[in-house]
This record gives sequence, C-alpha cells and structure tokens, in this order.
Amino acid sequence: MSDFFKNEMVELKHDITGSPLYNADVAPTKISERTWTTYNFCALWIGMAHCVPAWMLAAGLIALGMNWKQALFTILLGNLIVLIPMILNAHPGTKFGIPFPVLARASFGTFGANIPALLRAGIACGWFGINTFIGGSALNNFLAALWPAWATFGGDTNIIGMSLPAFITFMIFWAMNIWIIYRGMDMVRKFENWAGPLVLVMAIMMLIWMISQAGGLGPILSDPGKLDTMDKFLPVFIPSLTGMIAFWATLSLNIPDFTRFGKGQREQMAGQLLGLPTTMTIFSSIGVIVTSATIILWGKAVWDPTGLLLHFTNPIVLCFGLFGIIVATLSVNIAANIVAPAYSFANLAPKYISFKTGGLITGIIGIAMMPWKLMSDASMYIFDWLGTYSAILGPIAGIMIIDYFIIRKKWLNLPDLYREGEYTYEGGYNMRAIIALVIGVFLALLGKFVPSLAEMFNFAWFIGFGVSAVVYYFLMKGRKVQLESEAKPEDVNIWREQV
Repeated sequence: MSDFFKNEMVELKHDITGSPLYNADVAPTKISERTWTTYNFCALWIGMAHCVPAWMLAAGLIALGMNWKQALFTILLGNLIVLIPMILNAHPGTKFGIPFPVLARASFGTFGANIPALLRAGIACGWFGINTFIGGSALNNFLAALWPAWATFGGDTNIIGMSLPAFITFMIFWAMNIWIIYRGMDMVRKFENWAGPLVLVMAIMMLIWMISQAGGLGPILSDPGKLDTMDKFLPVFIPSLTGMIAFWATLSLNIPDFTRFGKGQREQMAGQLLGLPTTMTIFSSIGVIVTSATIILWGKAVWDPTGLLLHFTNPIVLCFGLFGIIVATLSVNIAANIVAPAYSFANLAPKYISFKTGGLITGIIGIAMMPWKLMSDASMYIFDWLGTYSAILGPIAGIMIIDYFIIRKKWLNLPDLYREGEYTYEGGYNMRAIIALVIGVFLALLGKFVPSLAEMFNFAWFIGFGVSAVVYYFLMKGRKVQLESEAKPEDVNIWREQV
C-alpha cells in the first residue's frame, strides 16, 4: 500500500460504515463481486432492447410516415450517438465499483447528488408504470386466450379505470417485478441471460409469420412512406432522432449500476458495443417490417404489438406472442426501470432505505403515476414524453462526463464519496453543477414553451448536454481536485475491499 493511504485506511474503517452516506447496497463492489462478463453485458442489452416500448418506438416512426429505410437510419444513428455517453459513464462504475448516485456525488456534492438521482428515478418510475401496464395487459390477454371466461370475470367491476381481470393481472405483473428485485442483482443477471435471447427468437418467428401473411418482403419494402421529400422528412427526423437518443438516455446515466459488477473495462465496453446498437437495430427492424406489413394487411399502421396480436385468431400464435411480450416487458422493466430508482432512493437515506426498499418505493410510485396514457399516440410518445425528459437527462450526462474525464482525469477520492470531505463542497451541494444543470434544462426546454423557438426543442438532448457541459467546465476550471497522479491506481482495489 502506498504511503498516501496508510493513514487513510485506519480512518476509513472507523468513519465510513458509520456515515449517513453509506449502506451495504451503495458501497463499492468487492473484487469477488465483479462477475459480469462480456456476455452478461451483451445479454443485459439484448434483454432491455427487446421490449414493447422499443418496438413501439420503431413502429411509431412508420406510423408517423417514414419508410423502412428512413426508420432504420434514424434508429441506428440515435443508438450510436447515445452509446458514447453510455460507455463514458460506465467507466467509473467499473473502475471504482460505485453506482450512479454515488458517482453523482463527485460532481453534484454528497447531498446534491440526490437532485440528478431523483430526476432519473422519477422518469424510471414513469417507465415502470408504462411497462407494468403493458405487461399486465399482455398477461390479461394471455389468460383470456386460454380461458375465454376470464375476460368477463367480475362483470362491470372497475378499479382505478381497469376491469377486475385487468387490475388483477396488472398487480400480478407488478409483484413479479418486485419479487425478482428482492432476490438481488445476481438474480437480475441470471434472468437477463435467458430472457433476452428468448424474446429475440419469438420476435423473429412473429416476423416470419407477418411476412408470409403480407405476401413476402417485396410489398413491404416497396412502400415509399409519406415523407418522400427532404422538406417532409426533416421535421419528423430531427425530433425522432432526439427521441431515439432519449430512449436510452436514462441508462446512459445509471449504467454504473451495472458496470460496477463488471470484471473489467474491456468486458463492459465490448458487451455494450455488441449489445446496444446491434440489438436495437435488429429488433427495431423487426418492428418496422411487421408494422409496415400491417399497413398492407389492414390499411393502417398497428404500432402496439399487444393490439397487433389481437388481430390473430389462431390461439397458439396468440398465446405464444403474448407470452413473449410478458417476458420482454418483465426483462426491461427490472433492468431499466427498477434498478436505477432503487439505488437513487437508497441514496436519499442510506441508513434507512435499502436497495430492496428502494425497489418497492419505485413500484408504488409507478402505480400512482399511471403514465400509460402517453402510449395512446405515437406522436405524444416520441415527441412529448421522450423529448421532454431528454432535456432533463442530457444536461446531467454532460456535467458528469466533463467532471470525471476533464476535471478529475478519471480519478475519484473513493472514501470521500461516503463521508464529509472533498465532495462536500458547500454544505453537501456543488452549486456550480446545479447552476449548469438549471441553465442546460432551461435552454433545452425553452423551445417547448416559446413558439418562435419551437425548433430548439427538437434538439433538446443535444442543447442540454452541450450547454451544461460547457458551463460546468468553466465554473469548475481552476478548482483544486485530487488527481490520480497523487495516488497509486492499485489502491482503488484496497479501498473497495475495506469499505
């Protein structure tokens, strides 16, 4: 151990575990807990990308008038762009073994980190509600396909706007999510390993079925779409690209929640590079082609896969497809919409809120928000929901990346992330980061409320990211921070084993 840390280790054992900023769930992962391989990260993305909202995002582009080439180009470009902050923010998770809320303490302060954590958590709760409703609806239709009497069970009984069968299946699906989270992160890893590949196989089978019904690929791929000129295409393309980036802008923040369990940087980078853009493009292309086929078969774009399956009368096809939706929705809901807010809520009061309790809080808020109404229209889903929260998450990503790579040069004072020290700033808040966040969000959302600047909102994520990154850099420039040159990198592992 270097001399720099000899005294540090003695103090560390006494004050970290007693700190209000510490609990076992947000503590750095130990070397023995670093079990995620390239396949695990790849399977994670396969499981998350193979979801109903991703399908609906791709299918929604067709519903908005794009042809298959325009839709796939938008999808691929958006995912390649969001992969950049994804891999960058993943780096400190793997190097230091810390989750997103703890990483945010370096830039926002030990208490200020609750601001980005809760913003991320609130959006995740909304997604949890959306996915739970989708999964519950699929489960309800699945049971009705097996036992037709199920659809009329309870008669006219109505609970929070749902029939009794719909409410029961909604709560069953909700409980399935919470049960897996209560089994811990290793259970999440095991579930994602088989769920992702299974859903892909089922989606391919649906693709083959729809192509055969539409008379082959020829009629599907020959559809020119409605956006046949650049003047028509660009007004839809730009906000759609922002929406595509926003779709995974959530995970680009809390990806350390997963990469903290990675064996190394190579595993997390390779797994994400292989998993995200390729899987999203392949799965989205299935959604694009299937939705294009619905135009040929029924004269309109059916962008909701649950509604699409109800067009089939074959009970085997219906049950098989609905089961696939249930598994896909469960897979993405756990990884993308419960893990992040669970850590964020635990970060609020680590001594009182565990990861499991945070997951339960997420589930309860997800029910209360009832945000599934956003899924009723493709334009509202892509432009309003995705566009608005991209304006909030983009600035956070810009601040965190500048802080870690430019200001701190990839080095963090790990003990001080869990106690009063370097990241306490002024009363636990780094006002420089908060000012940069407010300015970035304000400018990113300005076009939504000022009609003459409406075009700005189409670039919400880009504006928020860039403005906050630049403002934060100049506000932090010249501030003294601990750099890696002052310590030995190998001491990171010693810290992680001691905490």
